[in-house]
Amino acid sequence: MAKPVIMCVDDDPEVLGAIDRDLRRQYRSDYRIIKANSPKEAFDAVQQLKQRSTPIALFIVDQRMPGMTGTELLRDSQKLYPDSCKVLLTAYADTEAAIESINEIGLDHYLMKPWDPPEERLYPVLDDLLSRWTSSVRFPYEGVRVVGARWSPESFAVKEFMSRNQVPYQWIDIDHDTPMRELISSLSDDLRRLPVILFPDGSSLISPTIQELAEKVGLKTKANLPFYDLVIVGGGPAGLANAVYGASEGVRTLLIEQNAPGGQAGTSSRIENYLGFPSGITGADLARRATAQARRFGAEMLTAQEVVGIRREDPYRIVLLADGSEISSYAVLIAAGMSVRKLDVPGIEPLLGIGVYYGAAMTEAVTYRDQDICIVGGANSAAQGALFFARTAKRVTMLVRAPGLGPSMSQYLVDRINATANIEVINRVEVASVKGTDRLECASIRNVDTGEERLLKFSAMFIFIGAAPRSEMVAGLVDRDDKGFILTGPDLPRSARGVRGWTLDRDPFLFETNIPGIFAAGDVRAGANRRVAAAVGEGSAAIHTIHRYLETV
Repeated sequence: MAKPVIMCVDDDPEVLGAIDRDLRRQYRSDYRIIKANSPKEAFDAVQQLKQRSTPIALFIVDQRMPGMTGTELLRDSQKLYPDSCKVLLTAYADTEAAIESINEIGLDHYLMKPWDPPEERLYPVLDDLLSRWTSSVRFPYEGVRVVGARWSPESFAVKEFMSRNQVPYQWIDIDHDTPMRELISSLSDDLRRLPVILFPDGSSLISPTIQELAEKVGLKTKANLPFYDLVIVGGGPAGLANAVYGASEGVRTLLIEQNAPGGQAGTSSRIENYLGFPSGITGADLARRATAQARRFGAEMLTAQEVVGIRREDPYRIVLLADGSEISSYAVLIAAGMSVRKLDVPGIEPLLGIGVYYGAAMTEAVTYRDQDICIVGGANSAAQGALFFARTAKRVTMLVRAPGLGPSMSQYLVDRINATANIEVINRVEVASVKGTDRLECASIRNVDTGEERLLKFSAMFIFIGAAPRSEMVAGLVDRDDKGFILTGPDLPRSARGVRGWTLDRDPFLFETNIPGIFAAGDVRAGANRRVAAAVGEGSAAIHTIHRYLETV
């Protein structure tokens, strides 16, 4: 397989020579370095590389060049290589143009000239960008193949699981690949048992469970040890942050995630108000970075494992998994986040995964390219989903129960929704029913003020109508409010005898429940500010009180 390309462009021979030298010194073993001294020469090379199906990982382009600016060259090249990383070389006077490029063409980074020393000012930036590109690019395929049907809910579930866990795979639609259909017929006597997953070693799985699939693709599903200092339930932003700080400070840490790292935040198509990322970051990318960071410090992570119960056996806390196994620890942090709220309307259940989806379901963007879809909901996650699908869908209709998009939606998202031509917002409506035989065909929409209903045709419906806390595993053990959120610290109810179940002389710590050694952070905690940054903050802060607890056991 040909090496992917890093292309550098500058009309100044001295600058071009310097950047070419630095790139070759660091990246020539894994990438082919191509340099060009003019925008025309560069774009001619881009066209030739596209014809040869050679991937371009990264563009590094000077802003000020005769005949065409760097931004203009990147915009034209982006049409051929939309997934390549884009870096602009700028002088101090070009900073404003670079910042404008972030919004105009999705610029990934801009570098001020000179960049010496490259070990500090060039390589760390490019390493991060190339790592991100490598995690999402598709090379000529030699890996896992998922063979299924477009209108198969089980196929959708496998694609979503593989995608969210950053497991590369090739999707093959059995209805459009006759040779593959013949192959699958020889492996399974029932073509309705889909998907079939084919592995490079010649083995296969037919309609596997998520845990079977996780084990086969190499995800960790069994703990190395029977006992840990800290077990974290949930791999969303709060749980990942807690794992990073716990493991980095020498706490033997195990994180257990039911589906994929990132939680609900991991499904976000773009988080644009997260500190330090001016051009935004996808939830999947943020989860990938945090997961790598936690593992680097020694945190152990289990995937595709559900925690179904926790019990107290002082001084230990026992975590019970759905497969019947148990893990002991001194402390437990509940950071399980939220589960999506179901839309209970006639006709919806048979269409789940074949036209009706909860959350962004980003793997389905290609499926519904140039078609009409709808988004149900009016909060930030719904807006991010609408903006994501608007890039490929013909039309996106947002169905919002409230009179308008505020105040549950951030203003910057309201502005972007209003500025996107192929997004229509219909206020004061709710879904009355959905219809379709083997896929979604239409939905009946009811005006909440008048009760009037009308039928609208959609190819897909993506539902964002809120969520409920995932706290069932501690029901009856720790105190929760009437909505199921876990109460901690000063929010715990007190009687004349103090906090229920409390056996220590001190008061519960800020993130501690009424059971000593069981903590909660993030969206599952009562009173939490349900934003990604807030969840990260709670997970980071909770490790301090966990440390204080561990000092006493």
